[in-house]
Amino acid sequence: MAGRSLLHARMARLVAGVGAGLVLGACSSLRYYAHVAHGELDLLGRRRPIAAIVADPAAAPALRERLRRLEAVRAFASDRLDLPRNRSYTSYVELDRPFVTWNVFAAPEFSVEPVMHCFPLAGCVAYRGYFDRAMAEREAARLAKRGDDTAIEGVSAYSTLGWFADPVLSSMLRWNDDELDGEIFHELAHQKLYVKGDSAFNESFATFVQRQGVRQWRAAHHLPAPPAQATASDAAFTRSVLELRERLRALYARDLDPAAMRAAKQREIAAFRERCARRRECGEPRHAEWIAGPINNASLVPFGLYERWVAAFARLFREAADDWPAFYRRAGELARARPAERA
Repeated sequence: MAGRSLLHARMARLVAGVGAGLVLGACSSLRYYAHVAHGELDLLGRRRPIAAIVADPAAAPALRERLRRLEAVRAFASDRLDLPRNRSYTSYVELDRPFVTWNVFAAPEFSVEPVMHCFPLAGCVAYRGYFDRAMAEREAARLAKRGDDTAIEGVSAYSTLGWFADPVLSSMLRWNDDELDGEIFHELAHQKLYVKGDSAFNESFATFVQRQGVRQWRAAHHLPAPPAQATASDAAFTRSVLELRERLRALYARDLDPAAMRAAKQREIAAFRERCARRRECGEPRHAEWIAGPINNASLVPFGLYERWVAAFARLFREAADDWPAFYRRAGELARARPAERA
């Protein structure tokens, strides 16, 4: 992806950043609210039906073919995976920029806990999203000036949780077929089930649906199972980053003066880079790019959310005899439980 690894851009997506949370939520800044409302409405106003593009002989052949295939994927999502049957991902928007939004993450200088932003429908999330990169940069600069660590990540796709008919975006077409298909399944899964304020549950649930959906799509079209190597490498890299986060958490609990704490923090980050230099997964381009960039408390925030409960949802699916409606019912029961019981 332009300027960002696929892995981290996906982590930065974090559903509802500019969806139900930002567009529909109450914001402390009227200017910010006006920005995201205008951005969402502009996006929705530029939608073109995919069926019309596929039928248009003047449209680029490669685009027509990619969208024709997506029509089949979208139908498969509802017919075979029991995902919502609505107008989401039946239209297309050609963007004039590499990403649809940019998310701004922040965390205190000596804490790995993110600065949270809370909205009535989406609950609390660890970022604010902007349709304009310059506005995201100004917000990051404001937070940095008050002493926070900050990070900005480009976002290729997001969900409004079914409040609007989300389009396929040109930024999504940079992905390969498995990644694009999985994205459709992932975002529709958020429309199927979403727990306010529990990002780990929501993302793990959608990630399981995404991966299982891709497996079933490939099997239905007599294609080999998706390679497990990339997933294993991503998981190993995530574990390495989470190890750094826990080391920093332990450091920040020590009684050190700010200068000593600051120096120790940089030593931990340098040691992480040294450890990574000896690990194969860190050398892969999509991971090496992240390692070479700025690393701070804010840039660590997205890691771990997508994987935490994936194995638990896989087990739930097996217990439901691989039946999607039964699986969703079981997952819904968990969603209605109190947070401690759900965990």
